Amino acid sequence: MSGHSKFKNIMYRKGAQDKKRSKLFSKLSKEITVAAKMGLPDPDMNPRLRSAIATARAHSMPKDNIERAVRKSQAGEGDDYEEVRYEGFGPGGVALIVDALTDNRNRTVAEVRTIFSKNGGHLGESGSVNYLFERKGLIIYPAAAADEETVFEAALEAGAENVESDDEVHEIYTAANDLHEVGKSLEAALGEPQSAKLIWHAGDQIDLDEENAGKLLKLLDALDDDDDVQEVSGNYNVPDEVMEKLEA
Repeated sequence: MSGHSKFKNIMYRKGAQDKKRSKLFSKLSKEITVAAKMGLPDPDMNPRLRSAIATARAHSMPKDNIERAVRKSQAGEGDDYEEVRYEGFGPGGVALIVDALTDNRNRTVAEVRTIFSKNGGHLGESGSVNYLFERKGLIIYPAAAADEETVFEAALEAGAENVESDDEVHEIYTAANDLHEVGKSLEAALGEPQSAKLIWHAGDQIDLDEENAGKLLKLLDALDDDDDVQEVSGNYNVPDEVMEKLEA
């Protein structure tokens, strides 16, 4: 699930159960292996690998698991994985981008299409929704890392584009090509981030009512359960009062 501030009120679902946690570790391992395979196995020389490892650490993935995933890349594993991206629409007209790593395109597209159709959505053609999004870098620090002014000054000095802070986190946005350099500068000033990755950022969000929000959450959960799906981004917002009703 995308980690934008607009969507934090549904992030609790990610990794909330042991089964989810195990599946999440599997997906993180796959991303680390592919990132190390596509570049150097040294995170200092491979921005994608560095981001993947930072995300894994933020989710408390054991060090042994991370190192094992990197070793797999040098043993030839990950050769068959390719990146695929799907675009579609969910309940309430929400636009969704699904990023996946797969060793079988036909299997993955069939599974993703079925998930959409069974949960009130439909898969679209390539280019049907991506114009609504912009590729950005997103670096997240917990609120306890520093006060809002300190984070803002550090982000400004590092060359970030924008900072959004609340009681839980500081979200620092960068140009896509600047993620690695801004991340290194911030790490020197604030320590290791909670996560650092490229995202699809929607300029405008659709506020969902209780009915459509409930349907969308089921769709997102089903996509999250798919082994090949790595990340789902959308232009949705579930108001706090709606989420409270769904949680009741």
